Amino acid sequence: MKNIFWFILILSALSCKNEPRTLKSGLWRATLEVQDKEQLPFIFESKEDGTLVIHNAEERILIDEIKIKGDSIRIQAPVFEGFFAGVFDKSGQTISGDFIKPSLDRIVPFEMVYGEALRFRESVKNPTQNISGNWETIFSPESDADRYIAKGIFSQKGNIITGTFRTTTGDYRYLEGTMDGNEFKLSTFDGAHAFLFTGSVTDSTMEGHFYSGNHWKEPFRAKRNENYDLPDAKELTYLKEGYDKLEFSFPDASGKMVSLDDERFTGKVTLVQLLGSWCPNCLEESKFYVDFLKSNPDVDLEVIGLAFEYALTEDKAWEGITRLKKRLGIDYPILLAQYGDSDKKKAQEKLPMLNHVISYPTTIYIDKKGVVRRIHTGYNGTATGKAHQDFKADFENFIATLTAE
Repeated sequence: MKNIFWFILILSALSCKNEPRTLKSGLWRATLEVQDKEQLPFIFESKEDGTLVIHNAEERILIDEIKIKGDSIRIQAPVFEGFFAGVFDKSGQTISGDFIKPSLDRIVPFEMVYGEALRFRESVKNPTQNISGNWETIFSPESDADRYIAKGIFSQKGNIITGTFRTTTGDYRYLEGTMDGNEFKLSTFDGAHAFLFTGSVTDSTMEGHFYSGNHWKEPFRAKRNENYDLPDAKELTYLKEGYDKLEFSFPDASGKMVSLDDERFTGKVTLVQLLGSWCPNCLEESKFYVDFLKSNPDVDLEVIGLAFEYALTEDKAWEGITRLKKRLGIDYPILLAQYGDSDKKKAQEKLPMLNHVISYPTTIYIDKKGVVRRIHTGYNGTATGKAHQDFKADFENFIATLTAE
């Protein structure tokens, strides 16, 4: 935290000495510095109304909290706590600085250049491979502790690649990149996570590295397998033997302790969502629930969120929760289950009737009698295509079944 404090102080002092700047309308190319001297690029558009729109394949993310003072600029990510703190050069067409996540004490250097529209501008070779299709993937294949499975889902047109990796706990968002000969690069930035995938591919195999910001790097391997699928998300987390109900009591924003025994939830189908205000997949799942509730006002369904926050103080944790609710228009209650650490093992300690918690988000489906009927681990976001559509149809059918009982 001290490093962040001094950086902001020095940046503010320097900016006061220079002429005021404005963010030029049009396309900008931003790059974040990750490990191995790699650059993680993304494109955003500066609008005439003062907002920004980040482009990740089909995804568009609106940013409307931008402050310019002198030649310094602060761009606040939507919902999440991370922000860009930078300084314009003399031309006003280049910005350099750091992307900062205060609660995690993470600082990632960045540069933004006006007028560039190519995500990976270094691509010069014609593609010799096409990775369209499904890929059976293993991340950290040599590490028993870190090893996990995934499914790559990609589409390639010319040298442009889009798609994502699905895992048992969610997906890696909208990835976009290029094939340069037989080498590929894919990236995304969603306001919280900065992901870069690099590697090489033959017709049937793929290997490379995954970078998350400048704090994490791991290898991965994959092979073509059009019939491959991940384990059923409904079978990963379950109640321990001897339990059929979920019990908890956590505070709401007013400090009132809330539980499933409260009148609001008695006799109703209830979804209990384990989430974090810092989690992009949780945000997307929350949007889905908000939209479903608005589109189906006659469905007798309650949703309650249990937030596991890495913010270091209770006040900061509630700031994140409040911001999430306000930005997404969430009317259902979100309780503070934990702050100072989002460790899933500690989350499981708060809910000892579960065999484990392996993902944020996780949703627990409870029927009118208070019996747990399903636990769904992770969330297949819209970037997963058919997997998301399948989830949506299954969700609607299952809720209809529960509410009709």
